[in-house]
Amino acid sequence: MEGVEHRTIKVNGINMHVAEKGQGPVVLFLHGFPELWYSWRHQIQTLASLGYRAVAPDLRGFGDTDAPADSSSYTCLHVVGDLVELLDAIAADQEKVFVVGHDWGAVMAWYLCLFRPDRVKALVSLSVQFFPRNPRSKTIESMKAAYGDDYYICRFQEPGEIEAEFAQIGTARVITEFLTLRHPGPLFLPKGKGFGHSPDAPIALPSWLSEDDVNYYVSKFEKKGFTGGLNYYRNFDRNWELFAPWTGTQVKVPVKFIVGDQDLVYNSLGAKDFIHNGRFKKYVPFLEEVVVMEGVAHFSNQEKADEISEHIHDFIKKFY
Repeated sequence: MEGVEHRTIKVNGINMHVAEKGQGPVVLFLHGFPELWYSWRHQIQTLASLGYRAVAPDLRGFGDTDAPADSSSYTCLHVVGDLVELLDAIAADQEKVFVVGHDWGAVMAWYLCLFRPDRVKALVSLSVQFFPRNPRSKTIESMKAAYGDDYYICRFQEPGEIEAEFAQIGTARVITEFLTLRHPGPLFLPKGKGFGHSPDAPIALPSWLSEDDVNYYVSKFEKKGFTGGLNYYRNFDRNWELFAPWTGTQVKVPVKFIVGDQDLVYNSLGAKDFIHNGRFKKYVPFLEEVVVMEGVAHFSNQEKADEISEHIHDFIKKFY
């Protein structure tokens, strides 16, 4: 990762690891699960070469950033608090920054735009669309009603349970299973059955994912464990409670949304209908573009790195 600088910044009571490169308008990259700043390795290089300052933190609970022990310390308010203080530290001279989020990073980017639109110039969201709050039903309750207890997010709820299963499968195998997942529909992880096939069955890495890439992720998750990342899922209902004052609120920043047609999120929980039937635009009135990438799965920023970088640049350059 030539020219990428690493440092630790104290934000919101934790030490946050940040990777950055370039000079110019800040582009803040927010990763998902089970990922790290490293998920943006290609975009960091490209955007830095185009005259931007690419900044990619390990979010709380991940990589070289602190992981508070209490699972209740991973709400949307905690994470957005981290990000606002990070922006105060790295972009004090810029009133607003560009934000790019994927997976949980996209979820937290939506919250950032809702809570602090004064800090965001424009958002590029990958994979996860904005989810308006349903005042009639808590999130996990709705997911269980839709898909049952074996749905992966429901399986992640009980502290320690899925961690024990992941420990049996092995960190390297878990990381590889997730990153190579290409199932265009809801993911189920029945108890004791792992990812649904023999843990000894070989997994061929796609062209966009090298052994070195996998080894980097594994080295960090071996050290940190999965609990910090899983705690984001364990706060769905707590976020539902905290989010009550914003029920019905619109996201009022310019947005470009990109998703692969093979993405499990796009093919679950009514996402496709919500995105295309006008409701997405209703809640995100400045949604300027929706891009559906054919034959692309969940980890689009790695699978189609150059195309995603181009999509990001084509959008944000309009505001600079």
